[in-house]
Amino acid sequence: MDIQEYFSLVFTDYTLRTITLGTAILGAVTGMLGSFAVLRKQSLLGDAISHAALPGIAISFLITGAKDSNTLLLGALVSGLIGTFWIRGIITKTHLKSDTALGLILSLFFGFGMLLLTFIQKQPNANQAGLDKYLFGQAATLVESDVWMMAIVTGICLFVLLLFWKEFKILLFDKEYAKTLGFNTKAIDILITSFIVLAIVLGLQTVGVVLMSAMLLAPAAAARQWTNSLATMVFLAAIFGAFSGVFGTAISASQNNLSTGPVIVLVAAVFVLFSFIFSPSRGLLFKQIRFIKNRRDLELHKTLAFMYHIAESHDNISHPHEIKILNGFQGYTKGTLKKLVEKNYVTLKGSTWSLTHEGFKSALNLYNQLTKNDE
Repeated sequence: MDIQEYFSLVFTDYTLRTITLGTAILGAVTGMLGSFAVLRKQSLLGDAISHAALPGIAISFLITGAKDSNTLLLGALVSGLIGTFWIRGIITKTHLKSDTALGLILSLFFGFGMLLLTFIQKQPNANQAGLDKYLFGQAATLVESDVWMMAIVTGICLFVLLLFWKEFKILLFDKEYAKTLGFNTKAIDILITSFIVLAIVLGLQTVGVVLMSAMLLAPAAAARQWTNSLATMVFLAAIFGAFSGVFGTAISASQNNLSTGPVIVLVAAVFVLFSFIFSPSRGLLFKQIRFIKNRRDLELHKTLAFMYHIAESHDNISHPHEIKILNGFQGYTKGTLKKLVEKNYVTLKGSTWSLTHEGFKSALNLYNQLTKNDE
């Protein structure tokens, strides 16, 4: 099945429709909430939470003995929240920095989770097979109830974001100012973090523990390159996340033996790479174009100022001078001289040049500026 056939079947085939809707909604909610993690410089938080959720999945299975997705994800949510609050406690009550706390909780919980999975695999119970899907994700296991759950959680997240938008925005950019206004910054911070944990837990079944942090961060990182507005960034991150889910699912479904989760992450990485290169304000391509333009403008201005310095030594500013006089000047090139002629700053006659009145006036301003800067 090719991609074109996939998109023609997605509206009629139950399985394809369910998986596509699920990955699109997951991408949108993780991108939306990931914007806050990126701007708060908590990029490792998603990785720590997703790994911290693994013991909860294993313990839920040991308690219930069943592979009910809702029960396992509830255990993951509790475990993820515990890990998150442990991280907060380590940061606030010790001298350790956030990256140390995140790395500590990540490795501790993930190691404990792997130990529990190893223990479960040795149990004489056929039900233990399939828990490893939470490590690497398995989008094909999504059912309609999972999609509805994702949609409900996304709707709640959107409602809360709109309801507390002002508080979230102030806390994000100026926590101390938010305190002076009387906002309960601790409660707001816990609310944001809890929704991030919830979004990560929802995505474990689809993308898995190992790659879930990429779903949280990649769309937000891509969106950050295009705007300085928080609202626009959140919107773009949701769009990038949703499209990553849709196109990742399409590519995975159109090829044999391609896991959906990793493909979705790779598509999200393409959005990040494209944004890093082509975004108008921060993109590497446009930065290089601006650098080259600024360098050429500087060469042009320096050459014009040098010409002014030569021309002012004569009573007649239009006195012709040999072009070879410019050869020893560092900023001079044939292209620079051609640009000056096009701007009507300089006239050329054979092997001589002379400043025009317009060029002399412009050069006088530039020369004064360069002299002031040198001082």
